[in-house]
Amino acid sequence: MKRSLLAVFRELRSNRSAYLLALPAALYTFIFGYLTLPYMLIAFQKFNYKLGVWGSQWVGWENFHFFFASDRAWQVTFNTVRLNVLFIVFSTLCALALAILFNELKSKWFSKITQSTILFPNFLSWVIIGYVIYSLFATNFGLVNKSLAVFGIEPINWYSSPQYWVAILVGANIWKDVGISLVIYLAAITGIDGTLYEAAQIDGANRWQQIRRITLPLLMPTVSILSLLALGKVMYGSFDMIYAIIKDNGLLYSTVDVIDTYVFRALRTIGNPSQAMAVGVYQSVVGFILVFGVNWIVKKKNPDNSLF
Repeated sequence: MKRSLLAVFRELRSNRSAYLLALPAALYTFIFGYLTLPYMLIAFQKFNYKLGVWGSQWVGWENFHFFFASDRAWQVTFNTVRLNVLFIVFSTLCALALAILFNELKSKWFSKITQSTILFPNFLSWVIIGYVIYSLFATNFGLVNKSLAVFGIEPINWYSSPQYWVAILVGANIWKDVGISLVIYLAAITGIDGTLYEAAQIDGANRWQQIRRITLPLLMPTVSILSLLALGKVMYGSFDMIYAIIKDNGLLYSTVDVIDTYVFRALRTIGNPSQAMAVGVYQSVVGFILVFGVNWIVKKKNPDNSLF
C-alpha cells in the first residue's frame, strides 16, 4: 500500500505540469458529472424544491409515462437518432477525405492556411451560425434564393419546408465540426511509420494504393474510437444547434424536432424538472447500452479497434 502511494506521489511530482493542466477539466467532470448523480433520483419523484431530493414524493415510472405516452415521443426519438447517425457518418467521411488530401499536399504553407480556415468555424457559437444560415436561406433576401432567381428558378420558402432541413443541418454540422476531427486524423496519419510507404513505393505501389492499403487501415482504430465515443451521444440532439437555427418554428418540427428541444419546450411550459430528468435518464441508458453493445461487437470482430 505504501509503495503504491509512493509511486502515485512520484508520478504526480514528475508530471505536475501535465496534471495541473488537466485539473480544471477533472474538477468540472467531478462536480457536474459525479456530484450531480444523486439528482437522477428526481426522475422517479414528484420533485418539490422545498423538500429536496430526499424528501420529495416517490411516483415510480409516472414521469417516464409523460414522455412515452406523448404522440410525439417516437417521432422526436427517430429524428434524434437519424440526425446524429448522419452527423457521425458524413462528418467522419469528410474528415477522413480531407485528412488524406492535406497529407498529400506538397505545399505546406497552403496546407496550414487551409487547415486553419477549416478549423475556424469550430470556435463559432451556433447562435452566430444560425444567423449565417438565415442569411443564406431567408425567403426574400437569402443568398440561395437570389442565386436561384439568376437561373430563373422560383424561390423556395425554406423555413416552411421541413423536407430540406435534414440536409441543411448535416451540412452545417460538417462545416462547423469537421475541422477538429481533421486535426485528429492528421495527427494519426503523422504517426504512421514512413518506412511502410517507402517499402510500398519499392514494390511499385502508386499513391492511391498506398492510401488504400496503408493509410486507411491504420486509421481505422482512430475512426472506430471516435465513432464509438460519438455513438454514446446518439440519443442527445444538439440542442444549441437545433434551437439556434430552428428556434420555435413549428413548421419544421416533423423532421428536426429532437428529444432535447421537445423536453425544453415541455419544461418551459409545464415547469416539471422530474419529467425532464426522466427523459435525460432514458437518453443516458440508451446511449450506455449502445456504446457497450457496439464496442462488444467491434471487439469480437477486431479487438484492436475497440474502445475498451
